[in-house]
Order: sequence, then C-alpha cells, then structure tokens
Amino acid sequence: MSQPLTVGVNLCYTLRVSLNVLQLADRLRTEADAYLMLEEMRWKGRPLCPHCGSVGEHYFLNPANGKSRKTRTGSASERRVWKCRDCRRQFSVTVGTIFHGSKVPLRTWLMVIFDASAAKNGISAREIERRYGVTPRTAWHLMHRIREAMKIEPIAGLLTGRVVADESWYGGKPKNRHRNRHANRLQGEHDKTPIMALVSRETGEVRSQVVPDVRGHNLRKVLVEHVDPAQTHLYTDSGYQYRPLAPMFASHSAVDHKAGEYVRGDVTTNPAEAFFSQLKRSLDGTHHHVSREHLHRYLAEFDFRYTTCKQTDTERMTAIVGKVGGRRLTYRSPTRGAAR
Repeated sequence: MSQPLTVGVNLCYTLRVSLNVLQLADRLRTEADAYLMLEEMRWKGRPLCPHCGSVGEHYFLNPANGKSRKTRTGSASERRVWKCRDCRRQFSVTVGTIFHGSKVPLRTWLMVIFDASAAKNGISAREIERRYGVTPRTAWHLMHRIREAMKIEPIAGLLTGRVVADESWYGGKPKNRHRNRHANRLQGEHDKTPIMALVSRETGEVRSQVVPDVRGHNLRKVLVEHVDPAQTHLYTDSGYQYRPLAPMFASHSAVDHKAGEYVRGDVTTNPAEAFFSQLKRSLDGTHHHVSREHLHRYLAEFDFRYTTCKQTDTERMTAIVGKVGGRRLTYRSPTRGAAR
C-alpha cells in the first residue's frame, strides 16, 4: 500500500544539534534508520524525484511485511522506495548520488562521512578498511566518492574582496630519491607537483588546484576561473609571475619574503601558508603518498575541511550530504580508470 508523505514526519532525525560518533551510531541501528536520516538531511521533508525533478508529496511504498522487501537476488532489503506522483516512476534517496549502485550498507556510508568530516588530518582508506570491515578496493573507492562530494565547483561563485594567492610544491626531497631519478627533474631542482591556493580573507574559503607549473599564464587561468578581478584586492608574495597580472585586479599588494617581510599591515600570505602547512603534514602523516593523478581529489577534501573549520562535525556532515546528488564516480570511466 502506498501513502503520501506527511511533511515533518521525520523531524526526529534532523541533525539540529552536534552529534558525536556514539550518538550517531545509536540513531543508525538499522538500514531503515539510515535511509530516514538521509531523507531528512537531503529532502527536509519534501522528497525530490530524481527522474523528473518534481518536488512534493510523493508516495512512500510500504513493504508487504512492513519492514523489508525482496530484491532481484532474493535477499531482504530495508531500502525505502518512493513513487513519483507525476512521472509515476519509483526512486529512493540514493538514486543519482554517490551512493547509487553501491553494495556498501548506507549505515556504513553515513558513519564514514562523519569520520571524514571529523578527522582534521584526513582518514586513510586503510583505516576505513580496518574500522568497517570492507575490502581495500571498496574503502579506496568509497573515500574518493566522498571527496567528490566535497568538491567546490567554480559556479559556486567567484571570490571577491581580499584574496591571498600563493603556490607550493608537493613531493619528496631530492636527496631521498634514487640516484637514477636525479636527472628526471621537471621543476628546476626538483620534480615536485606545483599547487596554487586562493584564500578569501572575507569568508575564509580556500580553493587549491594542481597546476602544470607556476608561470604567469597558468596562474592566470586559475585566477580567472575562481576570482572576479575587478572586485578583488590580490595579496601575494613578490614572485615575478604576478607582476603582469596585477593590472587585472582592483589592487595588488605583495610582501617580500626575501627581505624578511611576511606581514605589512593587512597584506600577508600567511593564510595560504597555513593551509599548505596543514595539507602537507596531513598528506605525509595520514596518507604517506598521494599520486599526481589523484592529488586533486585530496585537495578538494582539504579545501572543504579548511573552509568549514569553524563548523561542527555534524554541520560538515550535513554539508557533504547536501552535495552528493549528481556526483556519481564509477570504478571505470569510458576512457580510463576513474578511481584506480
């Protein structure tokens, strides 16, 4: 039997207060509890049909036994299924999200998202493997899907006001490399991966990106993608690559690190330096090694965590869940392995 949703029926699952891991686990005793919590966090009492985009009083399909329904394989599932009142197609809260098609229990997903939200230095796939009893491949892909949900899209809005820009390099020290690799250097005296970070002094938001090198034309592409030059006061160090870009902005101020100058009034690059410091310590201490191929996903994770550093763990978890729609990440894309 189907029945229309009563708005507010799941308000007991709304995360209005900060939860700790024990309180969250107590609320997620069954898969049905996990679906109820995810529905409230994503839909706020107004189910959204992923097929036609209709929002309203869609119909919840009660299982015949009142608890679970059989799947095509014959196993029992507590998945909550809805039927759209407009297009008449069935759906659940996981359709079209990072959870779509996953065989990992939804309870595990929500617990891992909470762990990823609470871990200041990040959490490795091996930790997830041991803690939740999943395979290494599953833990790896699960974490990459969560990082995909953490990603900030440029269309979220251009940065304005006071913006700090700086670059850094990620990788091992040349002296620790094998002798045969010393000749294969891409960036001057090292072959580290260059990273550019933009930090808004107004909102505390950070956006970092892997760049081919730190020459002006590459930095310009990142700045144009994320910053509104006409309304931005750019703060940098005295790097020569920023000089041709200065006329683009409302103003440009720089500190001279070579002369021992790190702060001059309001002008400083310290916010970006602080971000890089946290990023490198976390990558080295938690993950130990990150390939250039997947570094952008880890940057998205630390961008999100740095930007939301003043929020509670529960607020960060809710923010991640709010962005899971339309961000599916498959094991293999049509052209190459997507999450290898």
